Amino acid sequence: MKRSAGMSAELEIATGVVDLVRHTAGPAAEAEVLVTRSDLALTRFANSFIHQNVSESGVAVHLRLHVDGRTATGSGTRVDADGLAALVERTRAAARLAPPDPAWPGLTAPTPVPSGPAVDEATAFASPGERAERVRAFVDAVEGLEAAGYCRTAYRSGAFANSAGHTAVGRAAEAAMDGIARAGGADGVARLCADRLADLDGAALGARAAAKARAAADPVELPPGHYEVVLEPAAVADLLQNLAWYGFNGKRYAERQSFAEPGTAQFDPAVTLVDDPLHASTLPFDLEGTPRRALPLVENGATSAVAYDRRGGAEAGTGSTGHGMPGSATFGPIPHNIRLPAGTSDTGVAGAAVAAGPVSAGVTGAVGDPDTAALVAGMRRGLLVSDFWYTRVLDPKQLVVTGLTRNGVWLVEDGVPTRAVRDFRFTESYPRALGPGRVLGLGRTAVRQPHRVDGSWYEAPALRLSSWHFTGGASG
Repeated sequence: MKRSAGMSAELEIATGVVDLVRHTAGPAAEAEVLVTRSDLALTRFANSFIHQNVSESGVAVHLRLHVDGRTATGSGTRVDADGLAALVERTRAAARLAPPDPAWPGLTAPTPVPSGPAVDEATAFASPGERAERVRAFVDAVEGLEAAGYCRTAYRSGAFANSAGHTAVGRAAEAAMDGIARAGGADGVARLCADRLADLDGAALGARAAAKARAAADPVELPPGHYEVVLEPAAVADLLQNLAWYGFNGKRYAERQSFAEPGTAQFDPAVTLVDDPLHASTLPFDLEGTPRRALPLVENGATSAVAYDRRGGAEAGTGSTGHGMPGSATFGPIPHNIRLPAGTSDTGVAGAAVAAGPVSAGVTGAVGDPDTAALVAGMRRGLLVSDFWYTRVLDPKQLVVTGLTRNGVWLVEDGVPTRAVRDFRFTESYPRALGPGRVLGLGRTAVRQPHRVDGSWYEAPALRLSSWHFTGGASG
């Protein structure tokens, strides 16, 4: 498929399926069709050399059909005439067996759709050699330590059409790098996701991962308890992801399984959360063709909204927020592009330019940037945490989460990281940890973290919190 023809080809498929439904199921049938093309390329490395370079390209067709008061969905990857006809027929057969659907919200009416962020063509069609250059720079920068990770590029284009006459098209591209350096039994990590491959500096990421790995050597064990913490952006991203899935999910909110209370000051005034798909390269419409837009979820500490697809929005009387997605009928509509804006002179921290000096007198390399250094410098005694992993929800309503630290924890005393610390298990309510009076500072630079290659991402600065509950060692 030629680049210039990609969009028109997908829209032609989408409108063709709508016409096929109209011809076979009659003019009263309502249909919506999403066609997406995905090109994913991944250069993976381990033991400091590239061991895998893979790429895949595919087209997926998603059809939702409402006919005779019943609704069914179907999907397929065949876009020839026989494949599309088979998709329509099996979706019609499923609709005949489905129960009546009196809550059917109808189709998205013809609506203007934004063009979305510009796509960097060099990223969309990057070569294996261009990804390998970043890997080489990362490996060279770790200076003899073991290195492992990946560099990836992804390109998505899509088209939507429905039988109400609404159409939409869009394109998106991203690049990401995620690597670790290992010194003995200690790992250091560096990650970044960007709209342009040119913005990934493999040498800078490798140097940071190596410095943190060396700084994590010979960790000591600390007792469990409540500690003040500085969470680096990778750890903050886990907070945002769980808040999205379990809190700002309109289905969970309607079922009273969410902590969210719109109109209530549930968070510290320093916290503003925005689901902002057009901030970075993402398709500008959802599965139902609803235009995507920025949705403020928390404004200066007050919860302001949850996400809805068309069905949930109709039931709530608010309309869709542009969060229709595969599985939303089961899992609910989930915000996948959350930003925690960086701190300002009022909500952030001062002295970032000078804070790196005293920090360097402690464990060299524990703090990877002046932004985090400024947060650490204000801490009398607490912990610097690089990353969370294996997090699991214990209480969805209060969003109590248990998980482990990873890739480096350090004891901070009088603004200086003094010792590496063994990994902890924690059990913490994420909303409570971010509650009024709990946020002591935000970094000035937000970092976008690699996530799935479906256009999802989370972007946040480092975060200083007054308390985090560590319940024992990582094996406990």
